[in-house]
Amino acid sequence: MSKSDPSRRLVLSAAVATAAAGFVPGIASAATAMPPLKSVKTDLLDIAYAEYGPANGPVAILLHGWPYDIHSFEEVAPRLAAQGYRVIVPYLRGYGATRFLSTDSMRNGEPAALAVDTVAMMDALGIKSAVLAGFDWGARNADIIAALWPERVKGLVSVSGYLIGSQAAGRNPLPPAAELQWWYQFYFATDRGRDGYAKYTRDFAGLIWRLASPKWNFDDATFARSAAAFDNPDHVAISIHNYRWRLGLAEGEARYAEIEQKLAAAPVITVPTITMEGDANGAPHPEPAAYRAKFTGRYAHRTITGGIGHNLPQEAPGAFAQAVLDLPRL
Repeated sequence: MSKSDPSRRLVLSAAVATAAAGFVPGIASAATAMPPLKSVKTDLLDIAYAEYGPANGPVAILLHGWPYDIHSFEEVAPRLAAQGYRVIVPYLRGYGATRFLSTDSMRNGEPAALAVDTVAMMDALGIKSAVLAGFDWGARNADIIAALWPERVKGLVSVSGYLIGSQAAGRNPLPPAAELQWWYQFYFATDRGRDGYAKYTRDFAGLIWRLASPKWNFDDATFARSAAAFDNPDHVAISIHNYRWRLGLAEGEARYAEIEQKLAAAPVITVPTITMEGDANGAPHPEPAAYRAKFTGRYAHRTITGGIGHNLPQEAPGAFAQAVLDLPRL
């Protein structure tokens, strides 16, 4: 559904207006304390995650991006739990308390690896299928699983829409203004950038937060809660590899080659989907019309107004939670 679709305007305008203000009728409006972390082992990782809600509820998995962490969902998760969802919010590889089981494992940040991590976590937790919802790296992660393993995905909420790419696509030059938005990707391609990110990780992340969400007046305590996740010993390596891989400057692993080959064909997503965008997103992102055709199942797009930036679930938790709740009613 494009931005100009009249049915979207009629059906969604009222819900979006209230959700953008952070209020959703019938849903708790205040965040609760984050529960103690749990962990589960896959073949490669010990994944740390927060869990909310009843153990027998329908599952929603919320996936964060770079450079953010599970606190992006600290107000979303309680809202969903209050509506009966079992909510799983994992730290991605290279963040928080998630750790590799072996020192010999490649610190690989390629998109396929992150998606497989999530599927492996679902297997380890005995979760056959779930709603997947995310932004930034988390949205790409969720998009990949929805495209390649649709039987595992009951529905999808994806900020900035269709984010599946490939190394071949990453090699194509963009117009200068678009390239400028990716300045940090080129910085990370150098040894100076790798060393600079390692030395100034928190300063760098804080700058990205301000650029990506120019109207979000987060305080120091809010940033510090998330910045602690970047102390993970693998964070820098995972971050640098992710951006270098996208430009074709770093190799991935053979175990993911077949998956990346499928993703290079830009597969469509057939599961019920709501895509979202903040009206003040300062990070690189496609226009909704550019990816509408990639979603062939039940679909809606919501642009959230009110100065909402890139970290949409933390800036507009009511709108994000409402999207998850609305998936069954699409």
